[in-house]
Amino acid sequence: MPDRCHGAASILGAARAVVEKYFGGWVAAGARPVIDLPPAPPNGPGTVAVPDASRVQDRVVLAQNLALKRSDPDYYPLALGNAVLGGSFYSTRLSIDLRKSSGLVYSVASILQAGRTRSVYLVEYASDPQNVVKAANMVTREVTTMQSTAVGSDELTRVKAYLLRQIPLSEAGLDEIARGLLGRTELGLALDEPTNAARHYIELDATAVQDAFRKWLRPQDLVRVSEGPSPQ
Repeated sequence: MPDRCHGAASILGAARAVVEKYFGGWVAAGARPVIDLPPAPPNGPGTVAVPDASRVQDRVVLAQNLALKRSDPDYYPLALGNAVLGGSFYSTRLSIDLRKSSGLVYSVASILQAGRTRSVYLVEYASDPQNVVKAANMVTREVTTMQSTAVGSDELTRVKAYLLRQIPLSEAGLDEIARGLLGRTELGLALDEPTNAARHYIELDATAVQDAFRKWLRPQDLVRVSEGPSPQ
């Protein structure tokens, strides 16, 4: 163990020397510029079809912008609920209902992208043209169900375990660790954010998830953008 510690210290020392050699003389002058995007107003519903004759399927994105900031405590119950809905592989509600049970889509996933001043919620799927609208309607119903009905305890426990497993896996290599540190700095988060997130996920209950979905998501305002044949 001492040898490993000494080796790590040597590497860090060499890296610091290189950085100081090329950037140590940099000096900031003047007021710090504001580079954050302003909050975006809530979007209304809409549809956009982008024709692409090279595709036989439609690639579809359902999206809405959120005033949520990454620093908002509601980020964690939303992230947990997103994992229930469509953010944790093939065992999610969207995957089971849209792909396995109804056969409407070939793939489906939901994504919560949170930034310093604004966020966006996305559901992406691939389907035949005749199933685009059916799948979109089912997504709307699934999001509405998350708002009206609390997640069951077994389902919530399974998804919590999934998110907790992803935390160490997301830092399995030096590149991943570096990207994580840079990302947290950019978002204004503490460098030990993975530990903080784990605590939040463990403590959250179904009521917190339901309340966050009611507060932030507007299933009737999801904008549908498709690429491929004309949706039916």
